[in-house]
Amino acid sequence: MLIISLHMKKIAVLFFLTTGITGFAQQKMSLTDAINTALQNSYDIKLAKNSIEISTINNYIGVAGGLPVVSATGNDNEQVTSINQKFADPARDTKRDNVSSNNLTVGLTGSMLLYNGSRVVAAKKRLEELQQQNQQLLSVQVQNTIAAVSTKYYDVVRQQSYLKTIAQSIDVSKQRLSVLQTRKELGLSNNADIFQAQLDLNALIQSQQAQQLVIDQTKTDLLNLIFLKPDTKILISDTIIVDRKINIDSVRSNLAKNPLLAAADKQIRINELLEKETAALRYPTLRANAGYNLTSSKSAAGFSLLNQSYGPFVGINLAIPIYNGSISKKQQQVAAINTRNAMIQRDNILLDNENGMIRTYQAYTNSLTQLETSLQNYTLSTQLLELILQKFQLGQATIIDVKQAQQSFENEGYRLVNLNYAAKVAEIELKRLASALAL
Repeated sequence: MLIISLHMKKIAVLFFLTTGITGFAQQKMSLTDAINTALQNSYDIKLAKNSIEISTINNYIGVAGGLPVVSATGNDNEQVTSINQKFADPARDTKRDNVSSNNLTVGLTGSMLLYNGSRVVAAKKRLEELQQQNQQLLSVQVQNTIAAVSTKYYDVVRQQSYLKTIAQSIDVSKQRLSVLQTRKELGLSNNADIFQAQLDLNALIQSQQAQQLVIDQTKTDLLNLIFLKPDTKILISDTIIVDRKINIDSVRSNLAKNPLLAAADKQIRINELLEKETAALRYPTLRANAGYNLTSSKSAAGFSLLNQSYGPFVGINLAIPIYNGSISKKQQQVAAINTRNAMIQRDNILLDNENGMIRTYQAYTNSLTQLETSLQNYTLSTQLLELILQKFQLGQATIIDVKQAQQSFENEGYRLVNLNYAAKVAEIELKRLASALAL
């Protein structure tokens, strides 16, 4: 009698330990490593950070138009003219060609806005809201990146678990072939059974090779998500552990904290402020002006040989819009529609989030419920395979019985891994909706 391998005694476990093909220069990678790398290298996150930097720079009272504007002007013209001047006193008549003259004008002007319908105040508040909105959008990108990387990382773990199930099944097939070869030596078996057992073993080896390709390609997808070179060698050795304590009420209460929803709220506020800015175009604009002017005019001949004026000035400028083809009124109406559109978009995001939360929670609880049964079935299939293999060694079971038990073991192993992965993906999505994903 052949002794059953101790390896078969260790198959029934709650979660599969993943195995990787160890090789030279492989980089061991944990989920935290993958997420940190993605957050550091993500182009989308870099763009979002740049948007925050831009909005921070723009969040300035001067950009809103609330600071004085000072400008300096200068003009110097040198010209040659012909002069022909006649006066009541003919002695004063002048007629000359190629007379040089110079006109110089220099000015320094400062203008301060005193009133324009509170447009500056609304613009400054809008710039503040834009900065806060970009910060929310960065949080959205961070949460999305963590979710995408986590999902793909655990997909690698899942595929490696498939590979382990296949490897365990290959061990059983090798034992089955070994038993048949021993029986043949004793004259108790025929070549047909051995050929079939060898075919089954070869099929499993091909499945193992195909599954390794799936693992390699899934790792390549993960490397793409974390912005590493696709030929980087990584070693992932992990298990899928599901958080079983997620409550729908806690997810729902945190749904309002979703940064995408917060960004949509900011967009409503931004559009409302744009309405105020547009409405302010229909109000008078009052400015205070002050400055200093210098004007100098010189001529080599003529009535005035030198004329200079200089000195400070101060004044008030009032501009009252009376009619511009109702452009401002139309712009205000469009701004109001944009505000309503922002409200609709916000309500749509909220509805999508609530719908996604319910559907994902249903998948989460269903997967957890099935996991209990699937674990029992997997344990039973392991025990059945061990029992049938023992009976086969004793000649009390056929090769078909072993193959059926082996197939049941593989199916239950795949099902357990899939349910574990499905529950984990649902957990990740629920935490993303609740903005609870963290390193």
